[in-house]
Amino acid sequence: MASKFRLFTKRFLLLCNIIVVVVFLLACAVPYFSPSEWWFLSILGIGFPFLLLIVIVFFVWWLVTKRKYALLSGIALVLGFKSISVFFAFNFSTKFTQEKKTDIRIATWNVARFIEMKNNNNKGSQTRLKMFDLLKEQNADILCLQEFVHVDNNPEWYANINDIQEKLNYPYYTYTYYNDGTPNFILKNGTIIFSRFPIVDSGQINFPRPTLREGLVYADIKVKQAVIRVYSTHLQSFQLRPDDYDRISKIKEGEDGIVSNSKSIFAKMKTAIVNRQIQTDITRKLMDDSPYPVMFCGDMNDVPNSYTYFTLRGNMQDAFLEKGKGIGRTFASLSPTLRIDYILADKSFKVKQFKRVVKNYSDHYLLVADLQLLTKN
Repeated sequence: MASKFRLFTKRFLLLCNIIVVVVFLLACAVPYFSPSEWWFLSILGIGFPFLLLIVIVFFVWWLVTKRKYALLSGIALVLGFKSISVFFAFNFSTKFTQEKKTDIRIATWNVARFIEMKNNNNKGSQTRLKMFDLLKEQNADILCLQEFVHVDNNPEWYANINDIQEKLNYPYYTYTYYNDGTPNFILKNGTIIFSRFPIVDSGQINFPRPTLREGLVYADIKVKQAVIRVYSTHLQSFQLRPDDYDRISKIKEGEDGIVSNSKSIFAKMKTAIVNRQIQTDITRKLMDDSPYPVMFCGDMNDVPNSYTYFTLRGNMQDAFLEKGKGIGRTFASLSPTLRIDYILADKSFKVKQFKRVVKNYSDHYLLVADLQLLTKN
């Protein structure tokens, strides 16, 4: 009887292992499928870290109990190595030197509207001051900020552009935004690039409907005798609201209404995944047409194992993978595996160092990188 139970258990675990491996390999293939046609596969990409963990557990288990079965997970890990290599940074020494020793220090941060938009002294405004202090500490030459708001000529609201120019010493900027107010009150909300180097040209592109009112901004920046082009954007998110987070909690806890709660979440995920492809393809084409060395800094709202990341990165360097360590989470909510903010640079640059600043001011973490410009144009 005991031997039959062991046989059943072994066969059951082997079947589970096969299923997990198939799903894992599908998740690894996500970047190569069009999200508009295979949006449900993109959801597997989000679950890639957990699938990877299960495959590794099976691999270790079979090594201990039945070595020949470990080959199944071992082959899956080899086939999925490209996806593993963009998920995890295999660097041992990642010390960041605050003193700048390269041509360019660039920082990117989704600042979540600086938490507080109205001029007052509440808790949100105190957090805003801490965010400004944190930006000042980095001493970056170029700042790329997403979910950036600004109000003109109204002392009751913060004029964030003026404050950053005057208090943080960034004389040059270019801004793509949409009006988040009324005809008589203009609250600008969008993506902005600040620079201490001269901006010699710039451009803004509004992504087409049905995508959300996001935009892509670029700045041609003169660094010494060369010109580089920096792109920044905030791609479409899942648009999750507080009630959606409640639904996710109920799903995790196995409460009643799992099906109905899941339908609402998956509907938002499908819309975002499909629309983000439109934004991604536009951004990639524009970067390919750049006459100058290119950097991309922004909030992709997508994980490394995705069509978005693979398309936008192309042959560019990911500063985190070059000089970071571990998983590199950049989004503070939902899951410890969510790296959705990036600094990318083409081969005209050498990434010298990189850091995440893990401060829970925004719901995103600040990223900073030092780069050396190798070619002069």
